[in-house]
Order: sequence, then structure tokens, then C-alpha cells
Amino acid sequence: MTGRSNRWLAWLACGMAVGLVLGIAVHRILPGVPVQATATEGFDNFAIATGLADGQVEAVYFLDYLTGELRCAVVNPKTGNFNAYFSYNVAADFAKAGAGGAGAKYLMVTGLADLPVPRGGGNNQLGKSIVYIAEANSGVVAAYTIQWNPSMLHAGRTQQGTFRLLDIKPFRTTAIRD
Repeated sequence: MTGRSNRWLAWLACGMAVGLVLGIAVHRILPGVPVQATATEGFDNFAIATGLADGQVEAVYFLDYLTGELRCAVVNPKTGNFNAYFSYNVAADFAKAGAGGAGAKYLMVTGLADLPVPRGGGNNQLGKSIVYIAEANSGVVAAYTIQWNPSMLHAGRTQQGTFRLLDIKPFRTTAIRD
């Protein structure tokens, strides 16, 4: 019985060593894949989500369902303080698209994007996140992003701006009746 146990332990040790060598080899051959995570949460009349402002910092987005006010803040990693602020009222965009109004029910999520730099934007670039807002009663969805200036972040200067509406479209194609 002891001989069997020793052989079994030898095979186990050999298998672990081969697995370790293969794991190290695969790790060195295949490039690592960076993982990005965003979070979204809604409660009563308010939603909050996170998404990248650029490759170095993350933004936090707030949507007030009652007023349609969309806000964004970015923490400067050097100071640990919020030093970039953006705001925009989405209610007017949804009203133009035949949605929203009294009793609007919004949903909000963020996604990643690498949009081209707008012409004449100077040091401004479009944020790396798109904020998608849907009005649940109508099925209309809008996409927004911020005009971001990374040089102001590195200089520690406060930046303020507005959101840029990328597009707004109805996604519900069937009329809903009471």
C-alpha cells in the first residue's frame, strides 16, 4: 500500500509541476487583457453610473428622474477631489423626440467608446464613455458623452462643461395603449 501511495503522490507532484510550467508559458505568450468595469444603480427618482472619462480616470454620472438633469463629476487622481463638472437637461431632448414629460421613467447605463476628436475642439476630446438614457414609457433612447480636456486634469485645473447629444431614436416600434 505504501508503494502505491508513493506512486500516486509522485504522479500528483509531476502533474502539478507540468500544470505550473504550462500556466507560466501560456501567461508569457498570451497578452493580458485589461478589464474595465462600470456600475449602474437606480433608486426612486435618481440613477447613478460610472464610466471612463479617459484612459486614466473614471467619471460618475447622476440622473435626476424628476427634473431630467444629467450631471457628471470626475475626481482628480492627484488631489483626490472632484475637479471636473458637467451638466445637461435631457428632458428637452426627449420632449423634442415625443417622449418624456410629466411621469417620465428613465433608465441609465454607460458603455465604452473611442469616438474621434471633434473638429475645432482644441485639447478637448470626447469622453471614453457614452451615457445611454432610455425613457421607458416611450421607448426612446438617447446617447450622450462629455467634452473632456485631459490637459486640464493634469494641470489640476477645474473644468466645467456640458454633455453632447450624440443621437436619440425610438426603439419601441409598437404603440402601447391603456
